[in-house]
Amino acid sequence: MVFAARSLALPAPRRRATAVRHLGPNWYAAVMGTAIVATAGAGLPGPAQEAWLRTVCAAVWALSSALLLALLGARALHWTHHRDQARAHLLDPAMAPFYGCLAMALLAVGGATLVVGRDWLGAGPALAVDTVLFTAGTAVGLVVAVAVPYLMVARHRMEPGQASPVWLLAVVAPMVSAAQGPLLVPHLPAGQPRETLLLACFAMFGLSLLATLALLPAILARLITAGPPPLPQTPALFLVLGPLGQSATAVAAVANAATGVVPAPHDRGFGVFALLYGVPVLGFALLWLGLSAALVVRARRHGMGFGMTWWAFTFPVGTCVTGAEALARRTGLVALDGLAIGLYLLLVAAWAVIALRTGRGLVSGRLLAAPR
Repeated sequence: MVFAARSLALPAPRRRATAVRHLGPNWYAAVMGTAIVATAGAGLPGPAQEAWLRTVCAAVWALSSALLLALLGARALHWTHHRDQARAHLLDPAMAPFYGCLAMALLAVGGATLVVGRDWLGAGPALAVDTVLFTAGTAVGLVVAVAVPYLMVARHRMEPGQASPVWLLAVVAPMVSAAQGPLLVPHLPAGQPRETLLLACFAMFGLSLLATLALLPAILARLITAGPPPLPQTPALFLVLGPLGQSATAVAAVANAATGVVPAPHDRGFGVFALLYGVPVLGFALLWLGLSAALVVRARRHGMGFGMTWWAFTFPVGTCVTGAEALARRTGLVALDGLAIGLYLLLVAAWAVIALRTGRGLVSGRLLAAPR
């Protein structure tokens, strides 16, 4: 009887392990895209910042936290039962950069926990959660920022015409750390601990920015010389918005935290830099948003179907929302307030559609099936 009961219990774990065989690191984009809805919504200006909106943002944060826990468990099963597939992902130039999404998912949920999750958890537990997730996410992001470019140079074999915005995912995670780290600065002991973390965030801003500037010309050249990307990959064009919007958010966050932490007059210099950098970068982000949207509309007319690449419409747009919010607070311009609200409405609409279609794809099993 005992043997029979054990025999009946064995197939379930095997079925679960089979279900996650093709669950790649790209799925963490769903966590990022959900968490940014909460963080961006909590920072909206003026009358848009009502109590009901903050409650909704807290609920979205809770959903992103649950998604993160579920995906961490599923990916642990993937590595345990399908190491061959996990290694294949690392050696696949189209999939390896998505390992940066793990770092960004940890950072995005951690930041949302400190911004809105504290309403439900309390300030102390929210700070503890964010500290753990920020530390883990930053460590993973820095490792990926070195390891994936190394694999691209030493193991992957790519032609110039294969340049893709997906490559940016390998180097953008430190920029997310640069945007989230300043939130923790006031909670450190005054003096060197605060200044060290703040300047470390600024260094990660530079790391990610220069790496992005090195990759972006190849991506743009590929579009101009080879034409639009394949239909399923067209949404990935929105990934370029990520380092743009996040960098504007990061310099503003560093500037806000610099007062009393960095010796004068350098602390005021951060504020000047945040404005002089953030405005033109946000302008280029809007240019890229228009170009990418036009190419997505074209791809949709040519038969582009739904896929996990659609999550590129969420987190990158959300970073532009937080960047616009930061500039609006720094300048007081109503036009930037309106831009932030407009982009946020676009983000929420995209998230709602994509979340619904992802749920349907999970229920049907199509999104977890072997790629054709």
